[in-house]
Amino acid sequence: MKKAKSNRGFKSLLELFLVSARLGLTSFGGPTAHLGYFHEEYVRRRKWMDEKSYADLVALAQFLPGPASSQVGIGIGVMRAGVLGGIISFIGFTMPSVIALILFALLLTGLDVGNAGWIHGLKIVAVAVVAHAIIGMAKNLTPDLTRKSIALFALIGTLFLQTAFTQVGVILLAAFAGFLLFKEHKGNDEKSSEFPISKRVSVFCLLLFFGLLFLLPVIREVTGSYWVAMFDSFYRSGALVFGGGHVVLPLLEQEFVPTGWISEESFLAGYGATQAVPGPLFTFAAYLGTVMKGWQGGLVATFAVFLPAFLLILGALPFWDSIRSNPKVKGAIMGVNAAVIGILISAFYFPIWTSSIIAPVDFALAALLFSMLTYWKLPPWIIVITGAIGGSLLTML
Repeated sequence: MKKAKSNRGFKSLLELFLVSARLGLTSFGGPTAHLGYFHEEYVRRRKWMDEKSYADLVALAQFLPGPASSQVGIGIGVMRAGVLGGIISFIGFTMPSVIALILFALLLTGLDVGNAGWIHGLKIVAVAVVAHAIIGMAKNLTPDLTRKSIALFALIGTLFLQTAFTQVGVILLAAFAGFLLFKEHKGNDEKSSEFPISKRVSVFCLLLFFGLLFLLPVIREVTGSYWVAMFDSFYRSGALVFGGGHVVLPLLEQEFVPTGWISEESFLAGYGATQAVPGPLFTFAAYLGTVMKGWQGGLVATFAVFLPAFLLILGALPFWDSIRSNPKVKGAIMGVNAAVIGILISAFYFPIWTSSIIAPVDFALAALLFSMLTYWKLPPWIIVITGAIGGSLLTML
């Protein structure tokens, strides 16, 4: 009996790894696009979680510093197979881009792949996928005029004020508005998500997060170790970023370029390569670490920059579930979920749409891919291949 249960557990972890690794190989377009890919794979196709649980997980990731899409992926893995599932999901989603950027740093410096036609095609794939995800999520999260209005104001606010703290402010305002407007709301008897993490483990993760944040700079000064200094810089950058991967890039530049650890030219070359690979933008750390200390430095940098996000999502999940199940705060969560739709639409326009749809033929390809995904119900991997081929053909026109 125990052996059968063990086999089921292994198969579940293997399936989780294979699915997350495929997403890591095909998820182009930045954090908003990743959320679209996750929604399509985990909610629509595999039904590993319902719309509300996914929306609540996205809302939690928006509250926390760090890479939102990676934290959502970790959360899905935890809900599927515990803490080990979260680790497996993270490794699967992150590993492809980490390997690609380490190899780029070692072998391909100076190669301009950012302007390749197939890369442009994959950006257009992201347009179709995100549009599909937003439409599906909006039907469930903004069904009435009040929540549509909250989403609209969130959209306008994040477009007008594109700062690292705007999203956090918008979400807090939406939570307050939802608390006032929906405090008498009686929802359906929705099931509470079960997170296989004890609160004792969660408290330990939160204490470790803050302990490392405050102790690493002290250890850095006391030891003078290059490795400790590098770990501290990457950890602090990952711990203090609100707004996703695009925000961490200037923080990393500030940490490493003025100090002479990496040249401006090498930094910009890696930045271009990071835009060209799938997966989270935080894997830019793998490139920087490899340039500074070889492949070992790339692995250490990757671990350090993602560790805060991992500790925070593990520390917050059990408490988040108990909070969102409280009737007094359900209205606030409804307001937050509506605001998330507005934030996603804002990010869909900038930078996804503005960097991908440059000419009428780009829009034509995006419409074709959207129709293939939405109406013809073709699997995502066909959409990705079609987009890559289409982008290559467009460069010949």
